[in-house]
Amino acid sequence: MAALQVSKQGIRELAKMGLDAPLAEQGKEKLLQHLETTVMSLLDVLAACSSSDGSGVTRLLFSEEWLEAQLALKDIMAESGLVPSFDEAGNLFGKLQGSEADLPSIITGSHIDTVVDGGRYDGAYGIAAALAAVRYLRETYGVPVRSIEVVSLSEEEGSRFPMAYWGSGSIAGERGFADIDDLEDVNGVSFRDAMRACGFGEGSARAARRDGADLAAFVELHIEQGAVLEREGMAVGVVDAIVGQRRFVVTLTGEANHAGTTPMPMRKDALEGACAMITMLREEAVRQGGPLVATAGRMLVSPNVPNVVPGKVEFTVDVRHSNPERLEAFCGWFADAFREAAESRGLELACSEWFREEPAPMNEELKELLDGACAELGISSRRMASGAGHDAQMFSRVCPSAMLFVPSRGGISHSPEEYTSPRELAIGALVLAKLLYKLGYEGERV
Repeated sequence: MAALQVSKQGIRELAKMGLDAPLAEQGKEKLLQHLETTVMSLLDVLAACSSSDGSGVTRLLFSEEWLEAQLALKDIMAESGLVPSFDEAGNLFGKLQGSEADLPSIITGSHIDTVVDGGRYDGAYGIAAALAAVRYLRETYGVPVRSIEVVSLSEEEGSRFPMAYWGSGSIAGERGFADIDDLEDVNGVSFRDAMRACGFGEGSARAARRDGADLAAFVELHIEQGAVLEREGMAVGVVDAIVGQRRFVVTLTGEANHAGTTPMPMRKDALEGACAMITMLREEAVRQGGPLVATAGRMLVSPNVPNVVPGKVEFTVDVRHSNPERLEAFCGWFADAFREAAESRGLELACSEWFREEPAPMNEELKELLDGACAELGISSRRMASGAGHDAQMFSRVCPSAMLFVPSRGGISHSPEEYTSPRELAIGALVLAKLLYKLGYEGERV
């Protein structure tokens, strides 16, 4: 862990500048260099905890690599002056105890798990930046008024077992041990057996569930996983809301018939009807504009042969928006439009919703504090919606929550090509440190 050591003299120099006032350009540059070094060193440690053979990172829930990463973080937390502890769901916390022990904690961090052969920043960056920020604050300003906890959440991706948000969902009471009874991975290993093999499960540690009496706020720093910030030349995105999602399966049934002998006006072509509907879906989404997005994904055509008019098509529709009323209105619109299109073609239509996640607005006071922190630090920022789901949406159900984005090169994520520059990572950590100072040391309330 030698790479994680920071010069005490450097810390003393930074302490003179303070985060409670705008930093001089020279001072900000020194601090950014310090944060770059710390964040990149931590990311190197976590990237080494992987089962991928190539350049990607694979760290699935309750795998050997997952446990290796959590135990490494536990040691790093202790070395950084935090008190580490696990809960029974496998979430790891590093606590910087505040002088007012009865006040609820500020929580910051993200998830430690990855997709298969993913990138080194998704989730891990939020943990590394939180550790870097809190470590800096402790060594510079000492004990906060309100406790600050860095969390390495056990799981968010749903990559090993058919459940997402196990870590944050367990804390928020949205996930529990009753939900995992029948869950197995692709190799037939049960969720419970994998969890027990790593030393977790009911009664293994303190209960995972926490509430508003214990949590003052949650702040998650994450790579954008999109290209908006990069294209607009913005350093930071302050998330207004995590979008709600609706997912549907649409089935069109027509009549399979000979491609050469069936005249065009007599056809009941399910594929042509599906294509018309998908075009309508896209055109209306473009007309309404962001943050609405609508996607036709998987398509199954039957019979899927060159010389037969398709008699049946099944395709999926994914609709997302940060405003619940507009999300519901768009879904109602496409249901009516699809029905009219099917009737005009003599097709039978079935449309079933199989997934629903409500939008999660982020706390307004925290967003304003983040806006103010960026302004004071001279860092460009913009408000934006998150089109992907994140742990902050689970925390938002039990405490004020906020999200902060830094750019992703080319918008690429869930890939070994995922990349954000060290300077961009450090800028995000600096804004996080500023916010944590306001909440933990100055006692800002939300």
